[in-house]
Amino acid sequence: MGNELSRRHFLGAAAAIAGTAAATPLLSACGDGAQQTTGANSEAGLKAALPAYVPSTPVKPDIPSVAGGPDVLTDPGFLSYPANPVATVSGKPGKGGSYTAVTPLWGTVPTADNSFYQAMNAALGVTLAMKPADGNNYATIIPTMTAARKLPDWIQLPSWWNPNFNVGELAGTQLADLTPYLAGDKIKKYPNLAAIPTGAWRAGAWGDKLYGIPSFSSGFAVAGAIFYRRDVLEAKGITAGQVRSVDDLMNLGKELTDAKRGVWAFGDVWTYNFTSWALPFKWGVDGGKLVHKYEMPAFLDALEWHYKLATSGYLHPDVISGDNANATTRFYAGKTLIGGDGTGAWNLADHQSGVAANPNYRRGAFNALTADGKSTPRMYLSAATSELSYLNASLKPEQIEELLAVANYLAAPYGTAEYTMVNFGVEGVHYTRQNGVPTATDEGKKNVQAQTFPFLAAPPAVVSSPGVDAITKDYTSWQVANVKALTKPVFWSMNISMPQWASTADAAQAVEDTIKDCYHGKKKVSDVQAAITTWKSNGGERLKQWMTDNVLNKYGTGQ
Repeated sequence: MGNELSRRHFLGAAAAIAGTAAATPLLSACGDGAQQTTGANSEAGLKAALPAYVPSTPVKPDIPSVAGGPDVLTDPGFLSYPANPVATVSGKPGKGGSYTAVTPLWGTVPTADNSFYQAMNAALGVTLAMKPADGNNYATIIPTMTAARKLPDWIQLPSWWNPNFNVGELAGTQLADLTPYLAGDKIKKYPNLAAIPTGAWRAGAWGDKLYGIPSFSSGFAVAGAIFYRRDVLEAKGITAGQVRSVDDLMNLGKELTDAKRGVWAFGDVWTYNFTSWALPFKWGVDGGKLVHKYEMPAFLDALEWHYKLATSGYLHPDVISGDNANATTRFYAGKTLIGGDGTGAWNLADHQSGVAANPNYRRGAFNALTADGKSTPRMYLSAATSELSYLNASLKPEQIEELLAVANYLAAPYGTAEYTMVNFGVEGVHYTRQNGVPTATDEGKKNVQAQTFPFLAAPPAVVSSPGVDAITKDYTSWQVANVKALTKPVFWSMNISMPQWASTADAAQAVEDTIKDCYHGKKKVSDVQAAITTWKSNGGERLKQWMTDNVLNKYGTGQ
């Protein structure tokens, strides 16, 4: 239900493919030629290319956003869906043009000329031939199009696949430069696009020019959180505020684990917990010099703690054996009570599944922790969006302007007339109101895909779970409690194109595999140290020098 839940459903479907890409700079693997450039953006160039931000609230949220700093903003919360959606676009945005569009879809592809597509084309004033492609094979489908120079007029390119798509090379060759149409105050021609925060547009900028149109952006984009069974802990008199340090967390694990009853405190937490040692996702800068997290003494401290956790008996045996597929099932059943996950897990569908297993089910998340419980907590900001669409460079200026007008319609804020049409279709045909909430009919379930038109353009995320106010209140409260902890990592959303060797070194797969074995108790910290030493000599040191010379020294940190 709603923009935020559509976004979360998509992120959940894509998580197995994307991995932790959201936590890293956007990388595009290119050739090793001497003339290859990074594609990164300079501060001055970005300032000139990025659109102005003009907030718009035609539908006022029940829980307003709270600012935490530049590009940091909590998602607004809605406790109900507007009964009488207001319009933000006058008339039809299109002028009768015909275009093709390709987006990824994890689901059944609707028929090409279904009733929803027809209704959308009538509302948009264009003939937009939607051609959803299999999301599971999208990373191989698109390169064949670009190799043949046969991209559609409009295409969605999820940023975690930038290496597969070579977006840094496509920008300006096969993808249209939108800077002349959207830079600065020019975007005010498209008010709904202007209401997308500046940070989201950064994700679609390459080489100081703007190319991508954001979808599902958020000023509170984080890799995830350490969740807990709030109902179980509160029944024991335990609240999240009592857990401030990693020692508190370990002691809680001891208290909660009861192996004889089949209850272990923990699922995996490493991915969302190692930053408690003030560690970056990847890079830091110390005294003006670039430092990788592998080189930081605190990294070994974090490994030691997680190795201790794995060997303490507080980590579920199935987790240690590598069974991730049943993590949520264990959480719902109360077999594990604490676990790391993406914030997309906190939604209405999760509540419904949890309540089906236990009527008292309630998800909670710990606030940002610190190793000592005394330092200032830090939570790293991911790119404001991972979903961007691009227009074909072969389009004429008037065609680009027509499609930008269509994008402005698609980006109408949550709860507006346009948003309702884009996400639910025609009332009485694709949805009906049940307790005030737009609910899909059989026709709507078949043809109105949340990952079709919104993949071309969409408004900023909101939090909305009508009918279960506790979810919206809990999640927005957690964001407010942590918004001041959000920090931009080094090279935040800089869209760095790397040569292939550097991309391989950056992935550090052998090290990451050894780290995983360590936090599962299968290998020791010394094994990780050995893997890091090998990595440094086999490309890690060269990578650091490349990043220093080609990014840090030329473009700064992006913070």
